[in-house]
Amino acid sequence: MKLPVFDTAGNRIREIDAADEVFAIEPNGAVLHQAYVAQMANRRAGLANTKRRGEVAGSTIKIRRQKGLGRSRQGSIRAPHHVGGGSAHGPKPHSFAKQLPRTMKRLALRSALSNHAQNGSLLVVDGLAAPDGKTRTVQAVLDALKVDRRAIIVSGEHNPELTRAARNIENVKALPAQNLNVVDLLNAHHVVMSEDAVRKCEALWGGANVKPQRGRTREAV
Repeated sequence: MKLPVFDTAGNRIREIDAADEVFAIEPNGAVLHQAYVAQMANRRAGLANTKRRGEVAGSTIKIRRQKGLGRSRQGSIRAPHHVGGGSAHGPKPHSFAKQLPRTMKRLALRSALSNHAQNGSLLVVDGLAAPDGKTRTVQAVLDALKVDRRAIIVSGEHNPELTRAARNIENVKALPAQNLNVVDLLNAHHVVMSEDAVRKCEALWGGANVKPQRGRTREAV
């Protein structure tokens, strides 16, 4: 697949070859959905907690005798229907974590990258790094590329100057290629990558890392 390369002034200068198995596959919507839900679920702490009737403070003595008063039968003051009683069906701390096979995670990432590439929202920029670490430098590049909505800036390796320069721009996030994830890719309207980031993605999720699809074969009877 051919990806256009732009300079920091927004001019298209050349094209590069990108691996089809990473940037040109048919996006798998079902796997993307599962990966997105799993990642969001894994962010949940699951710390909501309520006390049961055996955990709240209160006497264990029976409120009143069972019969003879013409009133309803009552037991503990800590029962859920009493003020200050325990919760009947409240939440308890538990994990919301969801596990996905590694092949599904890789397919989801390749699907998200391919979707951006097919829609023209994946931009490869030559000289993307901000060596001065200034926000206005990165903002000028984004303005030249007409990136005015939520975007992620992807570098080949961790770039502290680029991260520091981009963190003050609203709805813009900078991260290295190895930290790409489905949630950031799907939430972003634009993906701005360096050429090193493209090669890093190919090394991580393309070539020998892509397992071929194995179809079922029936033996002749």
